[in-house]
Amino acid sequence: MSQLPFWERKTLAEMNPDEWESVCDGCARCCLHKLEDEDDGEVYYTAVVCRYLDQDSCRCSDYVNRHTNVPNCVELTPDRVEAFKWLPTTCAYRMLSEGRGLAEWHPLVTGSRDAMMTFGIAVTGKVLDESYVHEDDYQEQIIHWVEQ
Repeated sequence: MSQLPFWERKTLAEMNPDEWESVCDGCARCCLHKLEDEDDGEVYYTAVVCRYLDQDSCRCSDYVNRHTNVPNCVELTPDRVEAFKWLPTTCAYRMLSEGRGLAEWHPLVTGSRDAMMTFGIAVTGKVLDESYVHEDDYQEQIIHWVEQ
């Protein structure tokens, strides 16, 4: 009898640091600037991305220092699972926290990032670096996800 993969047998809180990091599919949607509606708390994503995102690799160019470089950079940790509701519905952390399992295109399922790119999940080629968009113009860059 084969053993289930760690993401199917462990909760997010039970994962070790390497497992936790590997759950990230690398889509970089969490690196997009977000706007929150002051009236209803709804979070809207924009096509504006953090200047530290390497858009070719879809990875932070200074991951180790990301919280120093960008003090409000999101830090996803197991003790903050209840706050994951603002993440895109395709985010693996959110999916696992909601008991939905990983998507068929997730790199842990497929063994590579190719399927994620084919499904159009990653922000690569779809975003504007924040240095090219004034903060007052972010509202003009609001995007809406197509559910995957």
